[in-house]
Amino acid sequence: MNETAENLVLEHLRAIRQDIGVLKADMHDVKVRLTGVEEGLAGVNRRLDRLEVRVERIETRLNLIEA
Repeated sequence: MNETAENLVLEHLRAIRQDIGVLKADMHDVKVRLTGVEEGLAGVNRRLDRLEVRVERIETRLNLIEA
């Protein structure tokens, strides 16, 4: 391979390395944001579970369902 071709290959490899670095940083950001979404959803699910228990208790006290 002549020197021009080698330089062209090296130039492409450097560009690929830079693109991979950008992708790695983006993936890190996505993972951090996804973790936040998962934690928020878990909190919502906990609140819904507590509400379900409270509604069942209210229904039982009002004799809307059998205990």
